[in-house]
Amino acid sequence: MALDELKSAIPDYAKDLKLNLGSVIGNSDLPQQQLWGTVLATAIASRSSHVLRELAPEAEANLSPEAFKAAKSAAAIMSMNNVFYRTRHLLSDDEYGTMRAGLRMNVIGNPGVDKVDFELWSFAVSAINGCGMCLDSHEQVLRKAGVDREVVQEAFKIASVIQAVAVTLDAEAVLA
Repeated sequence: MALDELKSAIPDYAKDLKLNLGSVIGNSDLPQQQLWGTVLATAIASRSSHVLRELAPEAEANLSPEAFKAAKSAAAIMSMNNVFYRTRHLLSDDEYGTMRAGLRMNVIGNPGVDKVDFELWSFAVSAINGCGMCLDSHEQVLRKAGVDREVVQEAFKIASVIQAVAVTLDAEAVLA
């Protein structure tokens, strides 16, 4: 199992990450599609080839081809949106907020899976990329759709653990 391989690669000084990785994936109450779509999208967003290489096959085994593609789409579109909207938000000139974005985002309107799942994955990617505007926007859509705060928190717990594992393993590779 790739998850076990990934956990075994985590050094002893980061034992909490190993335990948390097993917990957020192995003990999650999320439905399989939400769980593994979140795992895949955040593994991509983590920018770690090691983490992605280990988790993608397991995600693919637990997702339909449509959901696998949609999770990758969420990571791709949010990589663009998080930079754009985070920058717009951080600029002190409010005029940028009134300007047309002019960027294609068609996949958000037709992701090929349940919109709630796609919103959850987009939210989790936004947590890694640190875009407050996107986090607020996706969280509001999720809450309006009836998604409980516990589910939203589960997504950013997964994002935080996968990001921490990615940082740790990439650092270890450099220091080896």
